[in-house]
Amino acid sequence: MVWGGRRLGERLGKHLSGAGPFGEAWEVSDHASHHSVVESLGGNPTLRQLMETRRIELLGPAASAHSVFPWLVKFLDANDWLSVQVHPDEEAVPRLWAGEGSKTEAWFVLDAEPDSRIYAGLLPGVDEPALRKALTAGTVADCLHQFQPRPGDCLFLPAGTVHAVGGGVLMAEVQQTSDATFRLFDWNRQDAAGKQRQLHVEEALASIHWDIGPVRPVRTGGYGAATEATRQALVQCPYFHLEYVRQREPFTLGGTGRLQVAIALHGRSDLESPAGRQAFVAGETLVLPAAIGVTGCLPTDCLGLLLATLPDPA
Repeated sequence: MVWGGRRLGERLGKHLSGAGPFGEAWEVSDHASHHSVVESLGGNPTLRQLMETRRIELLGPAASAHSVFPWLVKFLDANDWLSVQVHPDEEAVPRLWAGEGSKTEAWFVLDAEPDSRIYAGLLPGVDEPALRKALTAGTVADCLHQFQPRPGDCLFLPAGTVHAVGGGVLMAEVQQTSDATFRLFDWNRQDAAGKQRQLHVEEALASIHWDIGPVRPVRTGGYGAATEATRQALVQCPYFHLEYVRQREPFTLGGTGRLQVAIALHGRSDLESPAGRQAFVAGETLVLPAAIGVTGCLPTDCLGLLLATLPDPA
């Protein structure tokens, strides 16, 4: 990605094949662009294959509501600026990007440089004529709420929210399985040939929820500290529930009867399960099927997790 950096490798241990900037690591994906391979099952099936053959075991009570795995889980290195963008909701996506899904997402900040920024939501009084005027003048940022992110911030971005991030932000992302992104403004950025990336102004304007004002983060208490155990609710929406979990003593994952995904944010643990013992370290992700039994976690360095749980269908 033009806005990426090298911290996916330096901080999270990802293999970066080449010297250029890398923006995204797709950790758990059933999207057509990339099907994740499940390492812990014989034959290394893809997540798509499990959705086709073992969906009830994987999703539990929500199996009938999802033909595609419900989440795309990523790490992002926003070293430079992502475009100002918006994602369509369930009503807009069939009209504007047939074949894709809606895209509500949440970000969890792992690291942020002092001059980094997140833009999220419209400032009071900004409507479509005002935003069109700002597009012409190149002043879109003046229409958006902004704040300086810090590690431990969690930001919930419903589909239809105008947003951007950059200046050195490393984060985890949980989103609906979709790659539907409409670029509204790209900071007048040009490539070596003097060309700008394609914008999707009309589609973006048609996707915006004009009633979404400033979006502020939920800030986790004592993020990253090797202190007492904590469990803090961060997001509850129809697509996922997110919690920050920090543990120093043995604890368990799974066994809930619901699909969960655990993303290691800091520290490390040893996992004990019928498959044997394995290390679980920052930058790794576990898919915990609804049918899975309890997995024991033995922290060897205070472990911090972002834990996503699939709600029961309405």
